Amino acid sequence: MEASCETDRKRGWYLERVLFAMAGTVSLVGGLLALLVSPWFALLPVLAGINQWLYVLVGTCPASLILSRVTSLSSATEAGR
Repeated sequence: MEASCETDRKRGWYLERVLFAMAGTVSLVGGLLALLVSPWFALLPVLAGINQWLYVLVGTCPASLILSRVTSLSSATEAGR
């Protein structure tokens, strides 16, 4: 099991992990801005949630399309994990 974790660290993050990190960041920042600046910033977590559900239902979302084209990130299922 430890060898598997070591190879994952060397290989880097998969697309799904980056998407979850982005969604969490957008949700936290949007919630904070909604509390401190304007309630309209509450739309940011809503949009992040919509993108997550798109990925779950369809298998892709705008963020995953952009990340896969701009970076060398690949899905965990494509990598044979």
